[in-house]
Amino acid sequence: MAKKLFKGNEAFAEAAIRAGCEGFFGYPITPSTEFLEYMARRMPELGRAFVQAESEVAAINMVYGAACTGKRVMTASSSPGVSLMMEGISYIAGTEVPCVVINVMRGGPGLGNIAPSQGDYYQMVKGGGHGDYFPIALAPASVQEAVDTIALAFDLAEKYRSIVHVLVDGNLGQMMEPCEMPPMMELPDTAPEWAVNGAKGRDSRILSSIYIDPSDEEVTNIRLLKRWMEIEKNEVRYQTVDLDDADIAIIAFGTSGRVSSTAVREARAEGIKVGLLRPITLAPFPKQAIADLAKKVKRILVVEMNTGMMLDDVNQVVQGKVPIEFYGRLGGVTPLPDEIYDEIVRISQNMDAPAPENPRQEWVERLEKILEGEK
Repeated sequence: MAKKLFKGNEAFAEAAIRAGCEGFFGYPITPSTEFLEYMARRMPELGRAFVQAESEVAAINMVYGAACTGKRVMTASSSPGVSLMMEGISYIAGTEVPCVVINVMRGGPGLGNIAPSQGDYYQMVKGGGHGDYFPIALAPASVQEAVDTIALAFDLAEKYRSIVHVLVDGNLGQMMEPCEMPPMMELPDTAPEWAVNGAKGRDSRILSSIYIDPSDEEVTNIRLLKRWMEIEKNEVRYQTVDLDDADIAIIAFGTSGRVSSTAVREARAEGIKVGLLRPITLAPFPKQAIADLAKKVKRILVVEMNTGMMLDDVNQVVQGKVPIEFYGRLGGVTPLPDEIYDEIVRISQNMDAPAPENPRQEWVERLEKILEGEK
């Protein structure tokens, strides 16, 4: 199929439809609203279920109920809206039914603003609801990659009977890019063996997240953990750029990774040996790839649109084997390639400097000087 120009949110919605989404339940919130609006038109055209719920709390519980039927179902929201969904997300995890949740992230905390951010990393990657569960978290860096990732999200959700989060931000949701859509998937005419879809002619099935007996809950948690360990073994995904001879490695995801790739090209043109590792799965995190990278490079720079949330995961993997530095922008501000290029140059000129004792503190001090200079 030829490429077509799409707004990000509308591209994600069409990709979900073509991946076999049969039910969408949501509530409008900027900067994800176009997703819901697009679904409001397209899903009824195809005879599929669309409901604009009275709230995000209602929407996620509709997703929960529909997921129990074995259909491909989803919701899309933005940061405060996803926060309201967390109780229902935990119920879905405890019931072990598949669904996809797309978070078009915006600035926070609190009501914040409608500008792009990556401040929901902890919430989405670590499982922001209560109890022991492990969501899969995917982080595309372009509209085309997001289109491809949404089909993958449904596949992984069904394969592991898991929640799959897709993390994009307001940049990807609102930008327009040419992308190629996959063909329309043929909808299945049978349901999974665990689905509750009417018990005529068979024994009834019960799907629940309630385990009153602690020993039963423990067995369930062990089952979830074993499934997660299988996911960690089989489903890690990441992209690398120019790392074969790199002295400096940037680790960044989503929009930050995309911006960083431009800075890497600029620095390479100046003869600086720098490369990029961009996690596509934030959960499972590419631990082994980063551990191997730490044995080869002399310095690591983590770039995020938050206060350094993935930085903690990188630190945990690297364990001081190589100096780690950090650069972030906050509150809905997207870093420019020139900013990251300047960080690369600064690091390349100070390769023999001691490792930062506190990368966040040193970054804040540098950022405050940058902001002061902009006034």
